[in-house]
Amino acid sequence: MVARISRPAKTAMQSGQAKSQRWLLDYEPEAPKSVDPLMGWTSTSDAQAQIRLWFASKEEAIAYAERKGLEYKVVEPKDKTPKTMSYSDNFKYGRIGTWTH
Repeated sequence: MVARISRPAKTAMQSGQAKSQRWLLDYEPEAPKSVDPLMGWTSTSDAQAQIRLWFASKEEAIAYAERKGLEYKVVEPKDKTPKTMSYSDNFKYGRIGTWTH
């Protein structure tokens, strides 16, 4: 079973970076999920899918996986580079693009 070490992105409901600085170790699913025909619930026979371990740093998560003898892969987060643009750039003379109003 392969463990996945990643840093999840913040949810749409978060405005800050509170819970997005931690690293998560979870297992990749071995068995597909199935739908119960009567109730419509989703279930799986894979008990490892319920385990989620949080770590303060990537190094701690890797050390835990190596100490327990787990096969793991690290998923690096994508760098978020904000597009810096000032308000006055909307009205400059050499602006690329047409006005929409």
